[in-house]
Amino acid sequence: MTPATYRYARVLSIAGSDSGGGAGIQADLKTFSALGCYGMTAITALTAQNTVGVSGIHGVPPEFLKAQIRAVVEDIGVDAVKLGMLHAPEVVEVVAWAIDHYKLDKVVLDPVMVATSGDRLMAAETVQVLVRELFPRATVVTPNLDEAALLVGHAVDGVDALDGAASELLALGARAVLLKGGHLPGKDVVDLLAEADGERLRLASERIASRNLHGTGCTLSSAIAAHLALGYALPEAVERARGYVVAAMAAGADVQVGAGHGPLNHGFAPVPTVRLPLPGA
Repeated sequence: MTPATYRYARVLSIAGSDSGGGAGIQADLKTFSALGCYGMTAITALTAQNTVGVSGIHGVPPEFLKAQIRAVVEDIGVDAVKLGMLHAPEVVEVVAWAIDHYKLDKVVLDPVMVATSGDRLMAAETVQVLVRELFPRATVVTPNLDEAALLVGHAVDGVDALDGAASELLALGARAVLLKGGHLPGKDVVDLLAEADGERLRLASERIASRNLHGTGCTLSSAIAAHLALGYALPEAVERARGYVVAAMAAGADVQVGAGHGPLNHGFAPVPTVRLPLPGA
């Protein structure tokens, strides 16, 4: 038997399942694979979902979520974590326990509250627990404008308002925030990365005309986690992840999948799985 001298860059998605394949853990796994990482999952909820909307949500019991996380981390190990749909306070508390218990230090929190279709995916009473328990533990929080508005209590109504809203989100305890401005009007999409130490990075790209935007937020957050797992610092991980998402949107713009909001083309230019040296090998 050939002795092992390498391992993969390992990324765990703790999120909900999208039966339509465009968002949630399905988008995360496609993204991890496309960027050369080994993807794993701990499923928080099942959704009956397609390109038109969400017709049902079935939560996974918290103890079984904990069992999934324990099985993966204690055997395979984790280099970075992406957090997606966390629909109940008990689920949030399991995730907070796992971050502390296993000392998970590269955590991307996508506060999935509203789907592209407009469906509410997080119970209102969960938001307070999410902010209290996970904002301080996450490396970066990645809300879109609808989610940011729910978190700060008012609309974010222009590019000039991004800085103020980012400061409000940092004041809630986040270590870094990537505030996504894709829902603002204009020919360019402007996002803002704000860190608690005062660093700010504006990222802009030309808007892509496409109906296939389902799972964009899931894909971006999982791409950031993948790049963190590969060893990039947060600003470069965000820039690289954003470039991947923009290209995946462009590659899927002329494809029809379903009758509503279709997915990105996650596999437009897959990277071979990255092999990292085993410690001591």
